[in-house]
Amino acid sequence: MDNRSINIRKLTLAQVIIVGIAYMTPMTVFDTFGIVSDITNGRVPLAYLFALFAMLLTAFSYARLSQQTERPGSAYTYTAESCGNSAGFFVGWCSLLDYILLPLINALLAGIYLHALMPAIPYAAWVFVAAGLVTLVNCFRIHILANLSLLFVFVPLILLVVFIYLVISGIGSNGYEHVLTLKPLFNGDTSIVPLITGASILCFSFLGFDAVTTLSHETKDPKKTIPRAVMLTTLLGGFIFISASWFIQLYFPDNARFKDPEAALPEIALYVGGALFQALFLVGQIMNTVASGLASHASAARLIHIMGRDGIFHKGIFGSVNHKLGTPLYSVLTIGMVSMTAMFLDLSTVLNLISFGALIAFTAVNFSVFMKFYIHEKQRSGFKSFFLNLFLPALSVLSLVAMWLNLESSALHFGLGWLTVGIVLFVYKKVRKQSIVLSNA
Repeated sequence: MDNRSINIRKLTLAQVIIVGIAYMTPMTVFDTFGIVSDITNGRVPLAYLFALFAMLLTAFSYARLSQQTERPGSAYTYTAESCGNSAGFFVGWCSLLDYILLPLINALLAGIYLHALMPAIPYAAWVFVAAGLVTLVNCFRIHILANLSLLFVFVPLILLVVFIYLVISGIGSNGYEHVLTLKPLFNGDTSIVPLITGASILCFSFLGFDAVTTLSHETKDPKKTIPRAVMLTTLLGGFIFISASWFIQLYFPDNARFKDPEAALPEIALYVGGALFQALFLVGQIMNTVASGLASHASAARLIHIMGRDGIFHKGIFGSVNHKLGTPLYSVLTIGMVSMTAMFLDLSTVLNLISFGALIAFTAVNFSVFMKFYIHEKQRSGFKSFFLNLFLPALSVLSLVAMWLNLESSALHFGLGWLTVGIVLFVYKKVRKQSIVLSNA
């Protein structure tokens, strides 16, 4: 990187964790509850435990690799350093699906929620406003984003605490007979396959622990802070998801009361707290979506900036940092323009596309741990080396196989198409570089 830092002031561990939690969108548990409760036969908290186990394995791989370098770039950087620049290019290219489309999803969701509150204003206008405001905040130094993320995460979490209180107050007349029960985990159904299927959906709620690694250059003591932030973000996210789903499952043992299990959030809030609480909860969900939009936009812009700085994209445009704002301005604006296309897309399509990029990144990072420590550095002697450098990465990849098997064909087809475009770009850059060398010879 050039001598100019993206930001003068550095983020603390707490601020990095806040950005990671904001990226995760903690209240997404309400959006997916009805779907996963149906799949798992009323065992959503147990499916979250399965998902947390799988994500902790991959998070540990991210944490180990982030200790080895101060370079940001997440899976792109780690793969390039462990498996070569060509492999890094393709992993970075596929990861862009994940990073670029997550801000788009948040703009789409914000448009849906705001249009529901004020239907007189067109949905497309709300998407434009949401994407525009998130882009504007990201143009300024990241401390502004971190402070706003704290606000936009804190308020929904307070509403979540109120929700839990209302559930506890209503237990007995609704749902299970009392709070102190293990039925949300063990309700008599012992089938494993539905839990794995549910966990494969819920794993993507944890997206955000990996994104904090793109903030290395903006963080104090990154080799120490980033690994801690990766693990703590995953654990805190898991605690929030499991706690929330536990109390929702207590109140709703099954989906019998939901008219639309795929959009159960408004019904959950209405049944538990009434119409006023439902309105407040929807406002909290909007704030949560904005927080995720801010964090995911920042990470996506920084990945494009890092790839631009490395010459994959135009170095003078995407590899530059604005002197006055201290941010990769052109990368931020590019993500903003992409986010505004949410007005033409639907949620299910975009969610499927994100899955491909995330799975490529997760699998590549685990393989990079094996390549770096077991193959290149030959850390093979003793049980500890075998366990850390071979067994854990292999176990993590096996846990990801379940998600690969549940990937929808449309996501796989589009992902392969995206990869094909990357291959064309890679060949073009290789041929162009060779021709420049020959012309200068």
